Amino acid sequence: MTIDERKNNNISQNTNVIQNIVLENREKLSISGVLDVLSFDDQIVILETELGLLTVKGENLRINKLSLDTTEVIIDGEIYNLGYSEKESERKNSSGFLNKLFR
Repeated sequence: MTIDERKNNNISQNTNVIQNIVLENREKLSISGVLDVLSFDDQIVILETELGLLTVKGENLRINKLSLDTTEVIIDGEIYNLGYSEKESERKNSSGFLNKLFR
């Protein structure tokens, strides 16, 4: 199954999405529901998940396990920050101040 097929399949099933994030001692992060790894280096990892973009920041980060078949990722290192961003579809449909200003 390609990533595009998986994304289309997940969009239709988005109401039943369950994503687990387990952080152990700020050193080992296990994430389920990962569709793709967009970018990574030893200080930042950007993941596309079923619930939006997830940014992981820290030091000495490394991807220990990556399985897009089971949608699982394990990241090791010193983890300082986890943050979600909006999905592209939600960002396009938002009616924020700047969107109204530039219409």
